[in-house]
Amino acid sequence: MKILLDAHAFLWLVMDDPMLSDTAKNLFLEAENEIFLSAVTGFEVLVKFSFGKLEFSESPEQFIHNRIAKNDLNVLPITLPHTLKLADLPFHHRDPYRDLFDCLLIAQAMIENMPILTRDPMFSEYDCQVIW
Repeated sequence: MKILLDAHAFLWLVMDDPMLSDTAKNLFLEAENEIFLSAVTGFEVLVKFSFGKLEFSESPEQFIHNRIAKNDLNVLPITLPHTLKLADLPFHHRDPYRDLFDCLLIAQAMIENMPILTRDPMFSEYDCQVIW
């Protein structure tokens, strides 16, 4: 199964955070699953770092690249069909960054027919499969 990570799922996964659900851990450990990190998640992590919401022992670029390699993650680029799908999606947050990040991730999941690994209940308001 192909699975798309939300930003917190990515961070909790690579940092072995206890907040990561048992279901998420098991999905990650199943060899036949392909785990994807969206380019939008990389952008979200960099924005949160620049706002002081995240700290790393290395540059955020090194952190992301090293964790992708170490965890054998696939990178999902942002394509034109992904961005055009945003026209069909309502924004639910008052935070424009969060709306953009979440809706673009949801659009990617819809276009690519992948479930999203997320704890965020807002994702269930869209026509996409959510796993936690």
